[in-house]
Amino acid sequence: MNPFISPAYAQAADGGILGALGGSPLGQFLPLILIFVLFYFLMIRPQQEQAKKLKAQIAAVKRGDKVLTAGGIVGLVTKSRDGSGEVEVEIAPNVRVTVMRDTLTNVLNATPAAANDAK
Repeated sequence: MNPFISPAYAQAADGGILGALGGSPLGQFLPLILIFVLFYFLMIRPQQEQAKKLKAQIAAVKRGDKVLTAGGIVGLVTKSRDGSGEVEVEIAPNVRVTVMRDTLTNVLNATPAAANDAK
């Protein structure tokens, strides 16, 4: 026991805002609820938006885009079919591999649509 604080004083101490709620279940869970709301707006929501944006970029991959695969291979898209799960990627001169669209982790530089139509 701490000699500087008497037990009676420690038990009668006001708990601030949480003490004003009278130790109700809401008062006990309020800090946890506030922490979850803070985490949602600072961490979870921005990650969901970023994932949605990346998914849209990968779905819109077209010929001429430079992509990164899950294996760390950087290549140039040479053939992409809409509705197909496969993309042909050139990883070296005259070396082409077919990869699944789901294994693309990033679109490094997407070519503008007008430049792609001119080819």
